[in-house]
Amino acid sequence: MPAEWMTWLHAFMGHDVDWKQVLLIGMTPVFLVAFTIEFAIATRRGRREQFRWKEIVANLSLGAGYQVAETVMGILFTGAIFAWVYRHRLFDVPVNGFTIVPIFVVVEFCYYWFHRTSHRVRWFWAAHVPHHSGEVMNFTTAMRQSLLNAFVGVFVFYLPPVWLGIPPAVVLFLLAVDLAYQYFVHTEAIGRLPRWFEYVFDTPSNHRAHHGRNPRYIDRNYGGVLIIFDRMFGTYVEETEPVDYGIMQQIRSYNFLVLNLHEFVDMWRDVFAPGPLAQRIRHLWMPPEWERPGHRPIHTWSVERRGGGEEDAADVADVAEHRA
Repeated sequence: MPAEWMTWLHAFMGHDVDWKQVLLIGMTPVFLVAFTIEFAIATRRGRREQFRWKEIVANLSLGAGYQVAETVMGILFTGAIFAWVYRHRLFDVPVNGFTIVPIFVVVEFCYYWFHRTSHRVRWFWAAHVPHHSGEVMNFTTAMRQSLLNAFVGVFVFYLPPVWLGIPPAVVLFLLAVDLAYQYFVHTEAIGRLPRWFEYVFDTPSNHRAHHGRNPRYIDRNYGGVLIIFDRMFGTYVEETEPVDYGIMQQIRSYNFLVLNLHEFVDMWRDVFAPGPLAQRIRHLWMPPEWERPGHRPIHTWSVERRGGGEEDAADVADVAEHRA
């Protein structure tokens, strides 16, 4: 039976199977069972406010769209790119019990820089922002991914290890392990873990801070499984105050298209707004908060944070101070 399954899978997806999608789709029942347990724990503790059913449905629909888009792009495009890069590899890296952990650390390093770039370059942020626009935290938040993630080029962050000689199937499988682990850090049900564990690994506490729009939490804790690269590169912050979940310009919508497209629409409206071309195109690669002189940023569907005005301006200044 396993041989028949592999034959079918190769026939459907081609020789270079995207093991990332295979593992994540296969893990979906486990994720849903874990969510059921999380909900039962929250109910027992009287903490059901973390479960807004419209948001949960939105999370699941976003996750389904992401999986379909990633699978289709893997079959039509990215699988071939990985295969081409591997054919031109520099070395042949052995994959065995001695090398698998260092290889995983390399994949995690790539994930860190993908994730950090997805917060600091608007083109990538436009595809990542749906994951952060949820206003509560539970396991389904992990499924809250963008339909357009497959189309903005995030796969390039994982090409270097393939070029060095690590087989694409290994890179994608370990990336799937990385992403599967992250499902379980999207929760309020688990408090702080032992200090040594919090120091080395991404944990629910560390990741709650990552999802906060509190000024001290903005653009921090990018690690997937490990938090060591955040400590190395100065992006680590400890969870020390209640987390205010969401984004600076909050989206008051559960609409599938709005959640997927709002930042892309705003970005391109900023690009085509009057002004010097050299300044306008910078909206594509500058940080999301960047403003060009003489242009007021466009927020088509956003609601000003905390009422806007002087308080919102104070928040923006506070965020800038913490980023600096």
